[in-house]
Amino acid sequence: MESIHWPSEVRLAKDRRQLLVTFEDGRQFALAAEYLRVSSPSAEVRGHGPGDRKTVSGKKNVEIIGVEPIGRYAVKLVFDDLHDTGIYTWDYLYELGADVEAKWQAYLAELEDKGLSREPAARKR
Repeated sequence: MESIHWPSEVRLAKDRRQLLVTFEDGRQFALAAEYLRVSSPSAEVRGHGPGDRKTVSGKKNVEIIGVEPIGRYAVKLVFDDLHDTGIYTWDYLYELGADVEAKWQAYLAELEDKGLSREPAARKR
Protein backbone atom coordinates (compact mmCIF):
# COMPACT_ATOMS: atom_id res chain seq x y z
CA MET A 1 0.00 0.00 0.00
CA GLU A 2 1.84 3.04 -1.28
CA SER A 3 1.04 6.47 0.15
CA ILE A 4 -0.13 9.16 -2.23
CA HIS A 5 0.86 11.95 0.17
CA TRP A 6 4.29 12.20 1.77
CA PRO A 7 5.17 14.46 4.67
CA SER A 8 8.28 16.59 4.58
CA GLU A 9 7.91 17.45 8.28
CA VAL A 10 5.94 16.08 11.22
CA ARG A 11 6.36 17.70 14.60
CA LEU A 12 4.51 18.14 17.84
CA ALA A 13 3.75 21.70 18.97
CA LYS A 14 5.38 22.72 22.24
CA ASP A 15 2.02 22.79 24.04
CA ARG A 16 1.36 19.20 22.83
CA ARG A 17 -2.09 20.23 21.59
CA GLN A 18 -1.31 20.18 17.87
CA LEU A 19 0.48 17.95 15.42
CA LEU A 20 2.05 20.08 12.71
CA VAL A 21 2.37 18.30 9.38
CA THR A 22 3.83 19.66 6.15
CA PHE A 23 3.45 17.60 3.00
CA GLU A 24 5.66 17.57 -0.08
CA ASP A 25 2.92 19.25 -2.13
CA GLY A 26 3.24 22.31 0.15
CA ARG A 27 0.04 21.77 2.16
CA GLN A 28 0.47 22.38 5.86
CA PHE A 29 -1.90 21.29 8.59
CA ALA A 30 -2.02 22.09 12.30
CA LEU A 31 -4.13 19.20 13.55
CA ALA A 32 -5.59 19.62 17.03
CA ALA A 33 -4.92 16.81 19.50
CA GLU A 34 -8.63 16.56 20.30
CA TYR A 35 -9.51 16.23 16.60
CA LEU A 36 -6.88 13.53 16.13
CA ARG A 37 -8.00 11.65 19.25
CA VAL A 38 -11.69 11.57 18.33
CA SER A 39 -10.77 10.63 14.74
CA SER A 40 -8.45 7.81 15.77
CA PRO A 41 -8.23 5.05 13.18
CA SER A 42 -8.10 2.48 15.99
CA ALA A 43 -10.56 -0.39 16.36
CA GLU A 44 -11.51 1.15 19.72
CA VAL A 45 -12.98 4.13 17.87
CA ARG A 46 -13.79 2.77 14.40
CA GLY A 47 -15.02 -0.60 15.64
CA HIS A 48 -14.60 -3.88 13.84
CA GLY A 49 -17.32 -3.53 11.25
CA PRO A 50 -19.99 -1.31 9.75
CA GLY A 51 -22.03 0.45 12.41
CA ASP A 52 -19.47 -0.23 15.16
CA ARG A 53 -17.93 3.26 15.18
CA LYS A 54 -17.99 4.93 18.57
CA THR A 55 -18.41 8.62 19.32
CA VAL A 56 -15.56 9.70 21.57
CA SER A 57 -16.47 12.51 23.94
CA GLY A 58 -14.78 14.43 26.75
CA LYS A 59 -11.46 14.95 25.00
CA LYS A 60 -11.35 18.76 24.82
CA ASN A 61 -8.16 18.98 26.90
CA VAL A 62 -6.33 15.92 25.58
CA GLU A 63 -2.65 16.26 24.69
CA ILE A 64 -0.31 14.23 22.53
CA ILE A 65 2.55 12.86 24.60
CA GLY A 66 4.23 10.77 21.93
CA VAL A 67 4.70 10.54 18.17
CA GLU A 68 6.24 7.24 17.09
CA PRO A 69 7.14 6.41 13.47
CA ILE A 70 5.62 3.25 12.03
CA GLY A 71 7.78 2.19 9.14
CA ARG A 72 7.80 4.73 6.35
CA TYR A 73 4.04 4.99 6.04
CA ALA A 74 2.57 6.25 9.32
CA VAL A 75 2.88 7.45 12.91
CA LYS A 76 1.38 6.15 16.12
CA LEU A 77 0.17 8.91 18.40
CA VAL A 78 0.14 8.49 22.16
CA PHE A 79 -2.34 10.68 24.01
CA ASP A 80 -2.28 11.66 27.67
CA ASP A 81 -5.43 9.58 28.25
CA LEU A 82 -3.12 6.67 27.29
CA HIS A 83 -4.90 5.92 24.02
CA ASP A 84 -2.15 4.68 21.71
CA THR A 85 -3.62 2.11 19.34
CA GLY A 86 -4.35 4.23 16.27
CA ILE A 87 -1.95 4.16 13.32
CA TYR A 88 -2.24 7.39 11.36
CA THR A 89 -1.07 6.85 7.79
CA TRP A 90 0.24 9.81 5.81
CA ASP A 91 -2.83 9.65 3.57
CA TYR A 92 -5.18 9.63 6.58
CA LEU A 93 -3.41 12.64 8.14
CA TYR A 94 -3.69 14.44 4.81
CA GLU A 95 -7.40 13.60 4.61
CA LEU A 96 -7.95 14.84 8.17
CA GLY A 97 -6.19 18.10 7.34
CA ALA A 98 -7.85 18.67 3.98
CA ASP A 99 -11.35 17.94 5.31
CA VAL A 100 -10.98 19.38 8.82
CA GLU A 101 -13.94 21.79 8.66
CA ALA A 102 -16.49 19.26 7.41
CA LYS A 103 -15.24 16.46 9.66
CA TRP A 104 -15.15 18.69 12.75
CA GLN A 105 -18.67 20.02 12.14
CA ALA A 106 -19.95 16.46 11.64
CA TYR A 107 -18.30 15.44 14.92
CA LEU A 108 -19.88 18.38 16.80
CA ALA A 109 -23.29 17.53 15.34
CA GLU A 110 -22.86 13.89 16.34
CA LEU A 111 -22.01 14.92 19.92
CA GLU A 112 -25.11 17.11 20.06
CA ASP A 113 -27.36 14.39 18.60
CA LYS A 114 -26.13 11.94 21.25
CA GLY A 115 -26.23 14.41 24.15
CA LEU A 116 -22.46 14.19 24.63
CA SER A 117 -19.90 16.90 25.38
CA ARG A 118 -16.34 17.80 24.48
CA GLU A 119 -15.75 18.59 28.15
CA PRO A 120 -14.09 15.89 30.24
CA ALA A 121 -16.30 14.18 32.78
CA ALA A 122 -15.88 15.45 36.33
CA ARG A 123 -13.63 13.24 38.39
CA LYS A 124 -15.18 11.47 41.32
CA ARG A 125 -13.55 12.05 44.69
